Amino acid sequence: MNSQSPLQILIAGGGIAGLATGVACATAGHLVRVYERSQHFTEAGAGIQLGPNVTRILRDWSLLDAVQALAVQPDCLLIRDTKSGRSLGQLSLKGRADARYGAPYLTVHRADLHACLLAGLRERADVFCHTGRAVVNATDDDTEGVTLTLADDQMVQGDVLVAADGLWSELRSLACQDGAPVATGHVAYRALIKTSDLPPHLRASAVTVWLGPHVHVVQYPVRGGELMNVVVIAAGEPLADAFDWSNRAPTRAVYQAVGGVCVDLAGTLDAAGATDNGWLAWQLFDRPPVAGPDSLYKGRVALLGDAAHPMRPYLAQGAGMAIEDANALATVLPSDPSAVSQSLFRYANIRWARVARVQQKAKQNGDVFHATGLKRLGRDLAMRMLGSRLIDQPWLYG
Repeated sequence: MNSQSPLQILIAGGGIAGLATGVACATAGHLVRVYERSQHFTEAGAGIQLGPNVTRILRDWSLLDAVQALAVQPDCLLIRDTKSGRSLGQLSLKGRADARYGAPYLTVHRADLHACLLAGLRERADVFCHTGRAVVNATDDDTEGVTLTLADDQMVQGDVLVAADGLWSELRSLACQDGAPVATGHVAYRALIKTSDLPPHLRASAVTVWLGPHVHVVQYPVRGGELMNVVVIAAGEPLADAFDWSNRAPTRAVYQAVGGVCVDLAGTLDAAGATDNGWLAWQLFDRPPVAGPDSLYKGRVALLGDAAHPMRPYLAQGAGMAIEDANALATVLPSDPSAVSQSLFRYANIRWARVARVQQKAKQNGDVFHATGLKRLGRDLAMRMLGSRLIDQPWLYG
């Protein structure tokens, strides 16, 4: 806890990044105000993977037990070929992650993680959560701190502004003048299947990654194993609504994206298309890897999560990096408002190289996952020869 005067932390955005920042800063003894533009705290999307680098932080925040009660500890990470179905490589997860990295590897529904963060935030002292309050502008003054202007023209003052307002951040321009994120040329299709609706041999408690030419598929259990999350990512034309995470997509579009598949993968895709909601699609965007600390802060304004460093989902670390950001920020915040700018520089200096590496590695993974021709053959041979040594990520989880 902060034994001196608490800072007033203003957070724009009530998603995973914003709530995690609130939890971290409130745990450190600061006064937290979260402003979410939606009328309710909700989280779009479906499944999410949490590596040991993330679950260690949740444990430090006394939230791991709550998250784990809703999550799954998958037995292994299994990599298979989309067309033949053969196994290309495998990495044990359950037990091994705890033994090697000191924390479990979990798969969880995004809404469940979001709900745990919100509940944990509301349990802490000096926290105020506001919904239906969009931040439309902000100013930073050396003497008066930061001042937010809300959509209803109300103005709020504080010591620190955290821009956690996501991929399409309106506050990013306070620190970076680099325009909008750029389309990657890929589309993601997602579905949630009742595990009981799958044939028994397709209900494995595993993170299964299917690799094919120009496409990959990821599936894993969430909600304590009640549901199976399935995501297909492939090259695709821009969607009608690039800002929507839930564009409807016909099953035929998914099969067209995936191409020919083995019997097991076809069974999963068919079951996904038969669900009440069917397939939902969204377009992938990102930015170049962070080039230095100046990209993550300016004055009393800190960028965090997707507002700071959106990344492709090929390393399953988007939410993880946001939670790491939140933890790092809370660690360096001072008790003296006059020292905020120096402390935010420390935050940015701690984080920029880490998130840049994850951004770059995620992009490289996409190239490897979607490989064709000789590159695909070389990838498969390397996985068969090196096995878990190639699949494990000690630099990331350690």
